[in-house]
Amino acid sequence: MSPLDIAIAEGRRFIDSQSTRSVAPTGSRADILAPMPTALPATGMDPADVVRLIARAAEPGLMGNLGGRFFAWVKGGALPAAHATDVLATLWDQNAVLAATSPAGAVLEEVAGRLLLDALHLPETCAYSFTTGCQMSHATALAAARHHVLARAGWDVEVDGLFGAPPICVLANAHRHSSVDRALRLLGIGTAAIVPLDGGGPGKVGAAELQAALAATQGAPTIVVLNAGDLNLGACDEFATLAPIAQAAGAWVHVDGAFGLWLNAAPRFRAQVAGIDLCDSWATDGHKWLNTPYDAGMAITRHGDALKASMRMTASYLTEGGDTRDPMDYTPEWSRRARALPTLAALLELGRDGLADMIERCCDHAMAIHDGIAALDGATSIARPVMNQGLIRFHDSAGANISDAVIAAINASGEAFLSGVLWHGERTMRISVCNWQTNEDDVRRTVAAAAQALAALR
Repeated sequence: MSPLDIAIAEGRRFIDSQSTRSVAPTGSRADILAPMPTALPATGMDPADVVRLIARAAEPGLMGNLGGRFFAWVKGGALPAAHATDVLATLWDQNAVLAATSPAGAVLEEVAGRLLLDALHLPETCAYSFTTGCQMSHATALAAARHHVLARAGWDVEVDGLFGAPPICVLANAHRHSSVDRALRLLGIGTAAIVPLDGGGPGKVGAAELQAALAATQGAPTIVVLNAGDLNLGACDEFATLAPIAQAAGAWVHVDGAFGLWLNAAPRFRAQVAGIDLCDSWATDGHKWLNTPYDAGMAITRHGDALKASMRMTASYLTEGGDTRDPMDYTPEWSRRARALPTLAALLELGRDGLADMIERCCDHAMAIHDGIAALDGATSIARPVMNQGLIRFHDSAGANISDAVIAAINASGEAFLSGVLWHGERTMRISVCNWQTNEDDVRRTVAAAAQALAALR
């Protein structure tokens, strides 16, 4: 067999074993290292043997997150067409940075972007960038925001940098994800610029709080960061109310929609993100609710001129795309794989109805898992899912918090994989359902594993 045949066979074996293999890794660091050499070999190995060696070393350390019983973090699986197209992108090895370097990559990225905006019900005139993940989507969208708010203040940040620039104020949901903070660090804005806001109910920014904070900026360049899907509660900000308030004050409104933005594609849940299309930029990630493989982030903004101004580079040896959009004008990279292709494949495989059904089905399963476990003796509901996120806490018969022990026992069983969080000072179990394969049997097995773990610990 060729190295490629072996790799494909190993991949097929892994995918086909998801329903029966342990969701948690089965080995230790030592088990992964055991087959590997401790120093660079003096002579090279046969390519087929290299593939076999790496596959054997990885096996005990592989997570079963492609299957339907992984609920620890917001991770989808990989839809068949998206998975296969990701392999094609690797085999084609196109540098999808310019239309000149990969006409196929550039043109198909345009199609992916157009379908993405359509699926998310965002304005068709928006600009988009396909990034490595939501972290870089935040950095990309916020770079456009930085350009826009400083340009309005008469400052060219691309030419003059930030030294001496008017300070930027960032009014952000107090329950924001830490990737927002890191994006602000990477952009030189810094976390000291953040004013955390709440007051609109659990996980939400209040209108009065936002108005007061905007007044306190005294007209300084301002970016407002809102949530579509709090990481623990699934709460979404009231975009229809907050976005007009912020924009009337001259602020740019950015949305962390890593997974919650996809609610706009699901009719039963779309009301939770009403008005989200009014905002100025959005960051999301395909590996979450679109169920693409990794390396599939998306940054979107209605201000394409600001995005292009913050990203575009030119050189005399480069050939511009003419009628075809050059991806490099919208991303922070030169060399890049054709990462838009799995997104295109996923959208085509699902269609509008399939995408909505997948999102709504995940929300229903999150509710069923939560309700099934919360009904167990010793379990307490902390947050019943309003979408795909929920919180449950566990106590023993003496009242001691045993949440981490219950999580560890569930994970050790191999039946499901969950994670914990410190919520209001106490350890709590998070439930996150984001996988296209999760079904009623996965729900049943997860609740049964929790019941067995809790009974043994109480």
